[in-house]
Amino acid sequence: MSACTSCGACCACFRVDFSVHEVDDMGGTVPAGLAVEVTDHTARMRGTDHSPPRCAALSGKVGQKAICGIYEWRPSPCREFEEGSDACARARQRHGLPSLN
Repeated sequence: MSACTSCGACCACFRVDFSVHEVDDMGGTVPAGLAVEVTDHTARMRGTDHSPPRCAALSGKVGQKAICGIYEWRPSPCREFEEGSDACARARQRHGLPSLN
């Protein structure tokens, strides 16, 4: 299992905005109950605009055993997030975890 499917630091660090067309009731795959409409064109993963942010789809403890409950249906920003990237390192650092590199 890669760190990307068990870490969860990014899910508890960043705001996740995406097109409303990614929400399942608009033809996409992201469950509507986990998204909030921001504008006519933008949705956000519920919980990611809280302080501190934590995606509502994340379960478990960050850095130990964190699991995305909608991994197969997650929005494009989550799909595009790269394990080991600078953003990944920042997220891990914010949670006291070492960089993957």
